[in-house]
Amino acid sequence: MLEFPPAPLQLVPESAAEPDAGADPVPLAELAHSDWLQDVSERTEIPERALAAYAGASLWLAQTEPECGVGWNTLAGIGAVETIHGSYGGARAATDGTVRPSIIGIPLDGREGVKEILDTDRGELDGDKKFDRAVGPMQFIPTTWEDYAEDGNLDGEANPNQIDDAALTAALYLCDSGDDVTTDDGWATALGTYNESVSYAHKVADFAEAYGS
Repeated sequence: MLEFPPAPLQLVPESAAEPDAGADPVPLAELAHSDWLQDVSERTEIPERALAAYAGASLWLAQTEPECGVGWNTLAGIGAVETIHGSYGGARAATDGTVRPSIIGIPLDGREGVKEILDTDRGELDGDKKFDRAVGPMQFIPTTWEDYAEDGNLDGEANPNQIDDAALTAALYLCDSGDDVTTDDGWATALGTYNESVSYAHKVADFAEAYGS
């Protein structure tokens, strides 16, 4: 029987500036060093705009919830498996981080291999008034987005189709679910909450390890 993989090493990127507790908040995409982003994007083939979101979320958490330990490479692994970093179906993240066209998952209608989740938001987030669907580059269902949504680009709105907002929300959701995701148990719990499939966790781990190598 397939078991959850060990936790990949959680990596924090090079910061654009020294942390300053008294400074004004900075949008997520501006937190990682530009040279680091360029180098890692070229090495991993992760689009730089998506990488900036993953890296920024990791840096933000390193300052605000250091006990959690979510690395940029785990977020990138999730982004790769979920939507190929916001590029599924010809979508792409614009300069402002908004993924267009919106990536909407299949209806969660109870078909084989799919959990049934009847509509919870009158279709407001996913456009489906019968069943819920996952939305955006990190594929959030409406109830999870409602509970955890964050404004990563500091524009005053939490939008699951905006990759900074989605990456930061994913990071905090993992932290809330798994506590210390640098441990095998914490990582398995966090990934199992994000998606119950053990094979999914293995795919994310494989990407996270490859990106971090």
